[in-house]
Amino acid sequence: AGIIASMRGNGLGVDGVGGPNVEIMSIRAVPNGDERDKDVANAIRYAVDNGASVINMSFGKGQSPHKKAVDAAMKYAEKNDVLMIHAAGNDGKMLTLTNNFPNDTYEGKKKTGKTWIEVGATTPTYDAAFVAGFSNYNKDYVDVFAPGARIYSTIPDDQYRNLQGTSMAAPMVAGIAALVRSYFPDLKAKQVKEIILESALPVSLQVTKPGSEDMVSFADLSSTGGIANAYTAVKLAERTK
Repeated sequence: AGIIASMRGNGLGVDGVGGPNVEIMSIRAVPNGDERDKDVANAIRYAVDNGASVINMSFGKGQSPHKKAVDAAMKYAEKNDVLMIHAAGNDGKMLTLTNNFPNDTYEGKKKTGKTWIEVGATTPTYDAAFVAGFSNYNKDYVDVFAPGARIYSTIPDDQYRNLQGTSMAAPMVAGIAALVRSYFPDLKAKQVKEIILESALPVSLQVTKPGSEDMVSFADLSSTGGIANAYTAVKLAERTK
């Protein structure tokens, strides 16, 4: 919530990515342990039914015994023009359709959700360590990267702290989505997804592949090969009909 919507310009803590027009709907989908599929599905439906235009999902797990319920909720969000942003996870591994949930691919089918963005995490160092060592990756299933290490933001009891994880990177992108949707309300969720991905800044670096010592091209770790950027997203939104 702090990363997305902290008040700007008041000299306290941080400035939220999403700008002054963003409102937060707090929904607890995760208990003290792994979230259940029915809780994820119900949380998505509740958000949609109560007016959300962007859903940030900073959670994930390795099993999904009732994935069809989540798939149905995902289709419901897409049908109602809602964008879903999901953290890729912090296992330092290559994502597959069977090792990280929820994901955007419907069970037993090749079809994917059209308003879903999967986000990996980067660090502040523009060198071989640019990709966070904990971040999951996959050129096919991770869409874009965003800052996710040493992120200073709000925590309970009116405090602030540096934290790291793709749970910090996802709201960076959700904040961009909220910014674009608040200033360009005529744009559809599918268009906003395209804008965020097409406006991602390309990164020409050889980086350490998470979970190994191998050097790979940053472009090989996500479908865009880039890092999400609010400025370029807004500039592209201005040109989008």
